[in-house]
Amino acid sequence: MGATANSLSIVSESGIAEPINMDIDHIHFYVEDAQRWRDWFSEIGFAAVGTQITPHTRTEIVHIGDIYFALSSPLSQHSPVAQFLDVQAVGVTDLALRVADLPVILNQAIAAGAKLLQPLQVETTERGELKLAQIQGWGNLRHTLVQRTGSTPLLPGLELVQTDQAAALIQHIDHCVLNVANPDLPVAIAWYEKVLGLRGDRSFAIQTQRSALRSQVLVHPQGSVQFPINEPASPSSQIQEFLNINRGSGIQHIALRTNNIVAAIADLRQRGLQFLKTPASYYQNLRQRLPEKLLLDLKILEEQQILVDWHPEQPQRLLLQIFTEPIFAQPTFFLEIIERRSQAEGFGEGNFLALFEAIEREQIKRGSLG
Repeated sequence: MGATANSLSIVSESGIAEPINMDIDHIHFYVEDAQRWRDWFSEIGFAAVGTQITPHTRTEIVHIGDIYFALSSPLSQHSPVAQFLDVQAVGVTDLALRVADLPVILNQAIAAGAKLLQPLQVETTERGELKLAQIQGWGNLRHTLVQRTGSTPLLPGLELVQTDQAAALIQHIDHCVLNVANPDLPVAIAWYEKVLGLRGDRSFAIQTQRSALRSQVLVHPQGSVQFPINEPASPSSQIQEFLNINRGSGIQHIALRTNNIVAAIADLRQRGLQFLKTPASYYQNLRQRLPEKLLLDLKILEEQQILVDWHPEQPQRLLLQIFTEPIFAQPTFFLEIIERRSQAEGFGEGNFLALFEAIEREQIKRGSLG
């Protein structure tokens, strides 16, 4: 695929512009107790693969499929984690992006107005070379830019235990969702297009009797990054509740991809993971709408509370998804489990109303929505 108007590119020795791939390398959480959350992720199937302790911070690494989460907590008030948690709720602090040519990406990002937090550093070992730099993203979110050649540590000085998770039911990060305040959505979109070369893919709006949101999906033209950004469209929106509790913009959820969502959800439920409930009326309506040619076991899907969406002209392109309850004490961050059949695209737009209403039911339980 050639470079597009909103993509970043390298000029090769031949003088031809070549696209720069961009994928999610790892995701960094700041939490109050890294060991506790290492154990929590281990309980739902992740493997604990590394620990790094500095004078002020403890970091644990968990891994499943090709997904790596770093979990950091403070050992003293001098830790950057403690300083972060003084101003924002626990959650994602760094969405790290793997690129093909870090110096070029970094120079173009800075030229486009990005704030440099950590300059380019290079760690060379007998097994490969690791290049890292970090820029400020939207709000308090940061983006570590990573380039790897050979077999390199996840972070400088952080060697990981090798595990075989080729057969894991959860394999990849499908997308990450950012919530921003109203009216910041167009400004945030423009920033990510200009600085990181993402481009608009699709947009949508959701409204119930109680609340509403607007969303724009950004993707990287030559990479796997999918990055929806939401803003509230009503004072009682779940997005506004997130912004209030989180004390600012931030990552609302991460979608984890599987090739067998029924088996994955059955396994996760057995491990104790809690999911949002879907009313029986959703499946009654689904039975009426579902094309006859789609041979789905709706009984099993209903038992596991899995939502179903499909392309109206290519119904074999099925998207199956489900959302957890918020995983932290404060109702901010949650996980999504998603399966895409026949290269299904989109984000389950046909299910958004059902999701929104499910989250509203949780808001009502918390007393944050009348």
